[in-house]
Amino acid sequence: MDYQGQIDEIVSTAKCGDLIEFSYPIGYSHWAVYDEDGNVFHFAPADEGTLMANIRHYLQTWFPVCGDLLLGQTKIRRVPIGEVTVPDGAHVMISNTRHAFKPSASEDIMRRRDALLDQEFAYHLLTLNCEHFATFVRYGKATCNQIPMRTKNLECEEATTTFNKIVEAKEAD
Repeated sequence: MDYQGQIDEIVSTAKCGDLIEFSYPIGYSHWAVYDEDGNVFHFAPADEGTLMANIRHYLQTWFPVCGDLLLGQTKIRRVPIGEVTVPDGAHVMISNTRHAFKPSASEDIMRRRDALLDQEFAYHLLTLNCEHFATFVRYGKATCNQIPMRTKNLECEEATTTFNKIVEAKEAD
């Protein structure tokens, strides 16, 4: 099935809170959380100046096997699933079974998702990345199973704490 067919299948079957995995040909994945009506929440480049945009464009030209290179600041954005930048050869799928946790209630997923929308974070491959975000929204625990030589399904407490502080602050408002 071609990439657009994969997108169409997800839009027709995914439910709010499903984990969406954009699997890249080089062996790692970008993660998002399905919202509804064909949209996802995901780590994306933050608003940036011309210099950083040019650096990102140059690197992506030289390394076309990557989607959005997350350098420095990232921002949680809600976008149509087809607008997530991926490299040629990427596959996209619903991946709710790659983590050994029970999904949270839909109200909790939506509460976390909404609190984190438009928030900016410094990207850290090991402690604050797109998979940490997606799993935190779905399970209430941030984890990343694609980091080599790391225990699978191990909560990254630093990421969970970072995200929880924002959610709790929004609830207090």
